[in-house]
Amino acid sequence: MQDSIAGIDVHKRVLMVVVSRDGDECLVRGRFGTTSQELECLAAWLKELGVREAVMESTAQYWKPVWLALEDRFQLHLAQAWSNRAPRGKKSDFKDAERLVRRYRADELTLSFVPDAAQRLMRTLTRRRTQLVRDRARIQNQVESLLEETRIKLSSVVTDLFGASGLRILTALARGENDPAKLAALVDARVQCPASQMVQALTGSASPAHRFLLQQHLDHLELIQRHMEQLSAQTADLLRPYSDAVTRLAQIPGIRTLSAQQIVAEAGPNASAFDSAGQFSSWIGVSPGQQESAEENHSSRCAKGNHYLRLTLCQAAQAAVRTKNSIFERKFRRWLPRLGYAKAIWAIAHHLSVVIWKVLHQGASYIEFGLETTPQAAKRRLQRLKKELRALGYRDVLVPLSDEQ
Repeated sequence: MQDSIAGIDVHKRVLMVVVSRDGDECLVRGRFGTTSQELECLAAWLKELGVREAVMESTAQYWKPVWLALEDRFQLHLAQAWSNRAPRGKKSDFKDAERLVRRYRADELTLSFVPDAAQRLMRTLTRRRTQLVRDRARIQNQVESLLEETRIKLSSVVTDLFGASGLRILTALARGENDPAKLAALVDARVQCPASQMVQALTGSASPAHRFLLQQHLDHLELIQRHMEQLSAQTADLLRPYSDAVTRLAQIPGIRTLSAQQIVAEAGPNASAFDSAGQFSSWIGVSPGQQESAEENHSSRCAKGNHYLRLTLCQAAQAAVRTKNSIFERKFRRWLPRLGYAKAIWAIAHHLSVVIWKVLHQGASYIEFGLETTPQAAKRRLQRLKKELRALGYRDVLVPLSDEQ
């Protein structure tokens, strides 16, 4: 005999709940609010009806309070909304809930991976940092647009607009400095640009309104930088129990400590929810798709997958192919003439996902099978990695394999 299953159609202010008793067509309906008191009433009502499982749609962020209120009492499932679409003209709230139960029993729903509470908290912190990085990039674009209005071409002669030299010049400019020669004197001596060219690039006319806006952008940038530092410290403290997984991931070419933290937060320290590397790659969205009809694949476009982790892997792939004598560099050079740059990077991202799954799920350590690297290059990479780990509060545990034998 099957247990009673509840289908919950989630909205911002109201929940439409349908309970199917023991697999019969007999359905019990209920309407509840979304406040804490109403959710407690919902939990008690479901207990009274003998419900052990509940399935709901992932409606924006409004499913989260319902999940938090019920996760310790019932076995919950989160269905992607597109897999519970109604036929045209056949949609209503209770029918949506009934369809959830029916399609769940028939295994026709696409269910989402919802991690435990500790991992959800880690995700919240690492995703917040991703948002701050985007805010910083947006401010940089706005500052560059503002400088173009003043005919100051700072970004043409400085690689990083928000680097040390760029920030000194921007700060002096916001405070009222007009002399291009004095602004050029603030540039670091290591910047490879002739003094005359630097003076020409810094010659322009900034009005008081431009300086006011520039100062606001710099204040906002300072606030973001301070928040990022605080967030990095908080994330490192929260992920300290999983420092072994972070350290092993950081040994993979292209993956630095912050990327390793993002991977652990998204996939879990052991990637235990994924039984195979293919399933893990598909969940991220870096494996080829399949749209087959009449034995012909009409599209190999990847699924959307986990946006945050896919972005991290694409950035890691860009760095991995530039790591000298790595297996990723060799494969990239072999695939590049046939696939083109974009598809070759995508293939490297898929390869990285397989390596990451093995490192997390099987507890393996990365060993480079690329070309022979120089001892000096290996030493520099080890020193850089140790410095990053110590800066984030992790213990220095990296030892070359040759020293262990």
